[in-house]
Amino acid sequence: MAGNYVLRVSDLGIDIEHLKTPVFLVDEARLRVNARILQGVIERTGCRIILALKAFSTYATFHVLRETLHGTCASSPDEARLGREAFGKEVHVYGAAYSDEDFRVLLRYADHIDFNSFGQWEYFRPLALQAKKKKNIHFGIRVNPEHSEAPVPMYDPAAPFSRLGVVRSQFRADLLDGISYLHFHTLCQKNADALVRTLQAFEEKFGEFIPKMAYINFGGGHHITREDYDVDLLCQTITTFKSKYGVQVYLEPGEAVALNAGYLVATVLDVIHNGMDIAILDTSAAAHMPDVLEMPYRPHILESGLPHEKPYTYRLGGVSCLAGDVIGDYSFDRPLKRGDKLVFTDMAIYSMVKTNTFNGIRLPDIAIMDSEKGWVRLHKRFGYQDFKRRL
Repeated sequence: MAGNYVLRVSDLGIDIEHLKTPVFLVDEARLRVNARILQGVIERTGCRIILALKAFSTYATFHVLRETLHGTCASSPDEARLGREAFGKEVHVYGAAYSDEDFRVLLRYADHIDFNSFGQWEYFRPLALQAKKKKNIHFGIRVNPEHSEAPVPMYDPAAPFSRLGVVRSQFRADLLDGISYLHFHTLCQKNADALVRTLQAFEEKFGEFIPKMAYINFGGGHHITREDYDVDLLCQTITTFKSKYGVQVYLEPGEAVALNAGYLVATVLDVIHNGMDIAILDTSAAAHMPDVLEMPYRPHILESGLPHEKPYTYRLGGVSCLAGDVIGDYSFDRPLKRGDKLVFTDMAIYSMVKTNTFNGIRLPDIAIMDSEKGWVRLHKRFGYQDFKRRL
């Protein structure tokens, strides 16, 4: 399949002109492509791959993924419940800390629970071991290899003074009774070479404990379905590790599962001029795609170019009152006018799970489509009560 930057609106296989906007579109055809790539990794290595719900939780598409992936990983009781009820396979959980109430709920839905510290493990251990007598549930420790690969500090779990994972100096070998796996996570949108470097740091610090475990969770951030990803190196790395230590390996990608599988369609509401042409859209970076401001990054729009690359350049702004609600500067082959529709790409991941109702701006509709079969159907529409109930 062609990459986002050469796709045209006509390649979507649906008529966007009659869509009510803003609307997220999730393409089942692209999810199938990603699932086949992940299935290849599973077949070549025997590893287990689970979906990180923090990146993609659109349960209406889980039927596409369920046959390939082994389950889901969650960061809260609600995500764990969604994984259990909507995906119906293994449920893994990691949280920076658990309240008493949340932990009791997690025991109901989870098959695997990670602890972020030995203090948390000591506190919950009696309850955890009691639960283990009643169901087949596993407990693990997240460790911090103190090796950074993430591109920005906000997304670096191994940054100095990170609260995520146990560093080697705080590791308690005397408290491993009842612990059946270790979990590390250092990657963010990375290729397999970053995993190789992380594994080296992980083995140097925690290698003596690996043979005592049933499996090791390699975390997420593996961009496996990206066109330039080195799948051969990933498979070789997993196979070598499994053979060396005699343990199973889990991966928990989020972005890779739904990479390039989503779009956000927005409509131009107005065009103004203040030193440059500015188009106001019916969407919002602050409310509908907050990573644009947090990361920050510039999402691609189908049939657009960099500023001044095409004849007409515009700054695209959101509909909220936030002065900084700016998506970026883009150029187009023709002037923009009220009613024109723009298609933002790669919006299945992190956008829908991070949306908010700042200014009372309604959340975008969610629709499911199939670019190969040419259909689209509305999955969910939000209204006033969704805004009101949150407050």
